[in-house]
Amino acid sequence: MIHLADLPDISSSPAPTYRGRFAPTPSGPLHLGSLLTALASWLQARAHNGRWLLRIDDLDRERCRPGMADVILRQLEAHGLHWDDPPRYQTQHLDAYRDALAQLRATGALYACGCSRARLKAESRPGPEGPIYCGRCRNRALPEQNRALRLRVGNETMAFDDGWQGTQRCVLARDIGDFVVWRRDGLPAYQLACAVDESAQGITEVVRGCDLLGSTFMQRYVMDRLRLHGPAYRHLPLLMAADGRKLSKQNHAPPIDAASAGRNLLRCLQALRQHPPAALHGADVAEILAWAAAHWNPDRVPAQHGVQVEPWA
Repeated sequence: MIHLADLPDISSSPAPTYRGRFAPTPSGPLHLGSLLTALASWLQARAHNGRWLLRIDDLDRERCRPGMADVILRQLEAHGLHWDDPPRYQTQHLDAYRDALAQLRATGALYACGCSRARLKAESRPGPEGPIYCGRCRNRALPEQNRALRLRVGNETMAFDDGWQGTQRCVLARDIGDFVVWRRDGLPAYQLACAVDESAQGITEVVRGCDLLGSTFMQRYVMDRLRLHGPAYRHLPLLMAADGRKLSKQNHAPPIDAASAGRNLLRCLQALRQHPPAALHGADVAEILAWAAAHWNPDRVPAQHGVQVEPWA
């Protein structure tokens, strides 16, 4: 069994400085659900006297919109969430992803996949984290050119301890399947890029939404194959709209308004069960964040996968 908490003994080494991060995709402006993640990760970093870093996940050319990264930076600044190092843009680190791919290739763990989207839809089986690849191309030894590259997985059980969701387990072949690490358009897939980025930025804890629990298994498997020291994880509940759908860009969640920055922060603190006092109504961003940092209690964050958006009264 691969348990990702079983890392080399570093008891004689000084504890690393806490390093958290927020990693938005510039496909649209931040919405309240995005702010919830940014705020929780910022508070965790400040509570540990650590550093809070920003990464712009801008590899997906089809989704990313010109100028949107700057919009996101301004939104974060308007809400008082200032990062401690220059932002890391994924498109500026393609060589690092290519090096990681070469290391995986050298282990014999990769294979080219020529399946079309239609074939994948028809032949993949449903799994807890999405469709599971049928393995059609696993033993075909296809040329890599113009094909996606998949990482082989076995029947190992993988586990990690999540700070809010508890111990998470999966059987890789049964629950995840061989997954894409390099896209047919010549760009790294999210799981590979994210694994490399966490290590490159020295991230010690990832705070993000529950919708990425499944991705954690894949990213940690990549880290394991690359012999990278992985971070700890805390997966937040998702903010849900009144109709029961999660707040997301795909569901047309409205962007957060800088003019309502204080109210936005208070709504997020309510969702995180931090119980901000009514006296903060109308307070400026700096005062709200000072209170939140002084009173941050991660044990109050709900463990369920979704919480309703409530107005701040």
